[in-house]
Amino acid sequence: MLPSENRLRRRDDFGTAVRRGRRAGRPHLVVHLSSGNDPHPAAETPLPPRAGFVVSKAVGNAVTRNRVKRRLRHLVRDRLSGLPPGSLVVVRALPGADGATYDQLARDLDAALERLLGGVRP
Repeated sequence: MLPSENRLRRRDDFGTAVRRGRRAGRPHLVVHLSSGNDPHPAAETPLPPRAGFVVSKAVGNAVTRNRVKRRLRHLVRDRLSGLPPGSLVVVRALPGADGATYDQLARDLDAALERLLGGVRP
């Protein structure tokens, strides 16, 4: 499970990550990353990185979509420490992600994050 403070919930945050962030596509997923621009500057301590997931009906039925979401959540949870504070990440599963193995999704996610972070992870 993704910790509560690391979840994207608001539509505005999803929109910010998709519109203002950078994008990296892989065969099974697309990752959007918006870092540094905190939409709520009143906080004195930096916000933790937050992640959200988009799995459309094109991926499969409800059981399949939930399985893909659970896998992606687990993969992102293990990589949160490598993301900049205050960053917003949206992971969008593409059709075909349902047939991908856990290792294939992990490789795609790692490659996309490495491209977005410029190969340098804190």
